[in-house]
Amino acid sequence: MPLKPESKYPNRRAYVLKLRSDAKPADLGGRLENLVTGKQTQFESGQELLDSIARDLDEGSCGDEQG
Repeated sequence: MPLKPESKYPNRRAYVLKLRSDAKPADLGGRLENLVTGKQTQFESGQELLDSIARDLDEGSCGDEQG
């Protein structure tokens, strides 16, 4: 069985998500950190969180590393 050269879950796409202590489903806020790059992004809503992830994926779309 041949090994796949690329991981299904590359390290470049690993994040730490920290929610504020007062976060609620309708009032989501916190910080997202990419584990490989260390880039941190604050967010004040679920939509901002998703937008932050999408931006990070767009920025790192070339050259994902294996993991």
